[in-house]
Amino acid sequence: MRRFDPAPLYRATIGFDRMADMLDRVLATDLQAPSYPPYNIERTAENAYRISIAVAGFSADDLSVDVKESALVVTGRSSDDDSNREFLHRGIATRAFERRFHLADHVRVMRAHHADGMLHIELARELPEALKPRRIEIGTSGPARIAETVDSAPTQAA
Repeated sequence: MRRFDPAPLYRATIGFDRMADMLDRVLATDLQAPSYPPYNIERTAENAYRISIAVAGFSADDLSVDVKESALVVTGRSSDDDSNREFLHRGIATRAFERRFHLADHVRVMRAHHADGMLHIELARELPEALKPRRIEIGTSGPARIAETVDSAPTQAA
């Protein structure tokens, strides 16, 4: 597999090192990305998102949601109450898992709730005032002032 070298991006850009690291991390992962448990990511408003993870067979006590640095980590512990049951067919996987989501700058986890075999995690993007778009007034300097400096320049004698 080819390896992406972000060094040229570091030389030509300022402040995009995190994006280059993320691109390098995505390209370096195995092609067999974990598919358990399945999840959806949806946009619920302009600056609001929801991650829904199918966690059938897990109770709220078996799940944990943590934010570490800029990553959302969802883990599930398998419950050991299956030891005395005999399954003829076992199609509902309740194995332990860890699912990581990398969060962009200024994205906060607002809350998480577990209902009907789904874990819903609500996220919000909160831009600080300094990063919000704003209009800059354009000032003008009087054209007479520029003309005075040109007219007052000494003329050369021929």
